[in-house]
Amino acid sequence: MPGLSFTLPHWLYWVGLIVFPIIAMALSKRPKPQQRRYSTTLGYMILVAGGFLGLHRFYLKSLLGLVYIPLLLFVLFANGQERDARQVYSTASNALDAAQTALERQQEQIDSARTTLPQLREAMRAAEEGSFARTSAERRIERSERTITEGEERIARAQATIEEMQPAAAEARANRAFWNSAAGYTFYVILAFLLVDAVLLPGMVRRANASLPPEEDDEINAALAAAEDAESPVHDADRVENWIDRLSLFCGEFVSYWAVIAVLVYYYEVVARYVFNSPTNWAHESMYLMFGMQYLISGAYAMLTETHVRVDVFYAPLPKKKKAWADLLTSVFFFIFAGTLLVTSWIFAMDAIAVPTGNSIVSDWARGEIGFWQMLGSMNLAQWTDPAIRWGEISFNEWEVPLWPMKWVMVLGGLLLVLQGISKFGKDIREIARGN
Repeated sequence: MPGLSFTLPHWLYWVGLIVFPIIAMALSKRPKPQQRRYSTTLGYMILVAGGFLGLHRFYLKSLLGLVYIPLLLFVLFANGQERDARQVYSTASNALDAAQTALERQQEQIDSARTTLPQLREAMRAAEEGSFARTSAERRIERSERTITEGEERIARAQATIEEMQPAAAEARANRAFWNSAAGYTFYVILAFLLVDAVLLPGMVRRANASLPPEEDDEINAALAAAEDAESPVHDADRVENWIDRLSLFCGEFVSYWAVIAVLVYYYEVVARYVFNSPTNWAHESMYLMFGMQYLISGAYAMLTETHVRVDVFYAPLPKKKKAWADLLTSVFFFIFAGTLLVTSWIFAMDAIAVPTGNSIVSDWARGEIGFWQMLGSMNLAQWTDPAIRWGEISFNEWEVPLWPMKWVMVLGGLLLVLQGISKFGKDIREIARGN
């Protein structure tokens, strides 16, 4: 089975977090087509992402996609058998290595004891009866004889282990090679089917669109029109009153598309682990760090749209003016929390830059070794491109992703939250002043 050894570069991780939401936001604002049709572009995307499951054919309502499912199930089964055989081979191989090492070590000890045993017996005969020298020689002879006896027993056990494990290791190695080849050949069959479908896909899309009945589009358009005419809740854009609200709305929408990235990454992890037997060392860490940043940045958006958790037993029935009074009075606790978050985040971020392993100009400034303007004047392209330069804190696993950007996202999240609190404070004052 072919491997899938790929480690996500750090730069690609950050580029993806920035570029993907921008593209997704642009695509989401495109005008919707009046008539729904199958898309060749979407068909190819599904073929690349889920073609080994036949999803591209299911998208076009072709039951030939069922051909892919038993093939993929066989690949998963073969990979499972290959992993089991690998485990058996590893256990047998370790037992063989241990037995061989014990065999060599005991043989050396036996040979050494047999070599020194005649000398010890000669020394014992030459020593006076009852003397210390004779007693010492007798003890040494006893130890040597015991070493020979016990060593021969250990050698016998080691030889029995070798005789038992050699066939098991050979069988496990053969099983592993067989199932690995079976999974690989089946996977190549799937790839061949995918290549054929890649050529046939434009024609398949045309035939699928031609088979659509005219009334289907009319029903869809009627349903969409009815949905637009129906009473809908307040949209997020209706809550925007100033530039702070627009910033919070943009940031919330921006990081919401990170959830799509998580779906793609975990999908890749599952495929790499169970289809290619190549689990990643970066997928889980990259995603929980991303979700932490998403949580921090979206706090201001949640406050703008009032989607945060709140006990509404007493608050919900109040009129707008009394709600404004309640928000205004409780804003004291909010600003204590938000201000503490901002200050502590700043401390965490500076500490992450100032770690001893950081050898960049920015790290020198964070440690107080140089001034701010000196740091700016010394900044150059090498600070960003030289692989020997580390800006600050990094993770401790094999991926070694820098952690200091996440700490600075905490600062950004705290700042957005404080700004949104100021915006909400002003809205409450205006609501009270209107007296409604």
